Amino acid sequence: MPLTEAGIYAAALRLIDADGVEALTMRKLATALDANPMSLYHHVPNKEAVLRGVTRMVGARFRTVTLEDAPWQERIRLLATDFRTLAHRHPELMAYSFSHQRDFIQPDDPFWTALTAIVAAAGFARSEVSEIAALMVAVVIGVLAAELNGSLHQWSTLKPPGFDDREDGDGDGDVDPDSADLASEGPDRDHMFRLVMDTLITGLESRLTRDRDGRDAGL
Repeated sequence: MPLTEAGIYAAALRLIDADGVEALTMRKLATALDANPMSLYHHVPNKEAVLRGVTRMVGARFRTVTLEDAPWQERIRLLATDFRTLAHRHPELMAYSFSHQRDFIQPDDPFWTALTAIVAAAGFARSEVSEIAALMVAVVIGVLAAELNGSLHQWSTLKPPGFDDREDGDGDGDVDPDSADLASEGPDRDHMFRLVMDTLITGLESRLTRDRDGRDAGL
């Protein structure tokens, strides 16, 4: 079967999912494709080009349920959740992309197209849509990157200064051993992601209310 860019990217993704980005080499890729290593260079100039191609391929595959009649808050949650699912489906690639490819989201990517449409539908001024969407992407990607590399779990187990394990909500000093074990492990990732989405959406709602009140006051 002749080599194609699509075939090269698909094989590279399989290798990355199995062994990580650092383990990917042009020689290993050629072996996986049963091809001469030099023949790869007729299609892609180097490993970095392969990684960019794989990232674009995965990004183009992004799909989310369309809920045109649902509140924008629900649409935002679903979009972010589906993007998170994609990140966890290809954690090695996505962790690399988050930290090394600042342009891995392109204007025509399905995720960006859907996000900007939802932000516009929420009622933000056209001039602010890209800016607000970009900030949302930055927050979500930051959380996902921390999820994928384990930082979020580590941070969630850090205790505030002066925190006493013996204290509980009603101040009687009794601690459920099971609760203490759960606290030491930190909250689960699903809970943390819901929390960040709650915070983002609350902030956007507040901004919309402030803008609306400002416009009404100017009438």
